[in-house]
Amino acid sequence: MRIDAMSEISQLYQVNSSPRKKAEKTSGYTKDSVEISEFGRDLQIAKQAVAQAEDIRTDKVQELKAKMANGTYNVSMSALADKLLSGLTL
Repeated sequence: MRIDAMSEISQLYQVNSSPRKKAEKTSGYTKDSVEISEFGRDLQIAKQAVAQAEDIRTDKVQELKAKMANGTYNVSMSALADKLLSGLTL
């Protein structure tokens, strides 16, 4: 190591060891905020609509009950078989 470089090195240490300024503290705390996107708002409205909807469509149920009572409700056996087979996983 060169002796004349010692003064340069000591100067570097003195510059680096100088006290650092502390970040100035802002007055008080800032409040957190949340912003919901347009998609989020639409999703929330859709969820509320689904929650308010009835689980059973009583108009359809009454219509089918009336057809069964009158004997006018007919089911195609091939359509029934297709539905049953489409639900199977092989």
